[in-house]
Amino acid sequence: MAKEVKTNAMRFLEKNKIDYKMQTYECDEFVDGIDTATKLGQPLEETFKTLVAHGKSGNYYCFLLPVAMELDLKKAAKSVDEKSVELLHVKDITKVTGYVRGGCTPIGMKKQFMTVVHKSAESLPLFYISGGRIGVQIQLSPVSLVTAIRGKFEDIIL
Repeated sequence: MAKEVKTNAMRFLEKNKIDYKMQTYECDEFVDGIDTATKLGQPLEETFKTLVAHGKSGNYYCFLLPVAMELDLKKAAKSVDEKSVELLHVKDITKVTGYVRGGCTPIGMKKQFMTVVHKSAESLPLFYISGGRIGVQIQLSPVSLVTAIRGKFEDIIL
């Protein structure tokens, strides 16, 4: 990529004076988080994916968890005070978030949704998340992220 990529997520981080590093990789279409982490030499436990779900109330939520782990829907629902949550269908991701599958990040969406980050991130000095576009990852402090978006850390994996 010859030109520097600037995404809504990066604009948000800069506006809120949150330090981050950007990494790019060649990719024309969605690849899963494990492939991305492997391609970039990132530890799997420090590379997080963003999943978007909706609750019975109709509210949307973001859940960040290590790329090799699975979301526990019951724990996720409990973490946001819902009876149950369902993952957003792939076809609805762009309409709801403004991002495409594989480029979804909890920051810079059309609307800021309640975000829950798996508690393993709380002790990490830095972690990797999508930068808001396929082919872009950002590394930043999980605590800084959660503070800026008013999220929280919880146990949300199987």
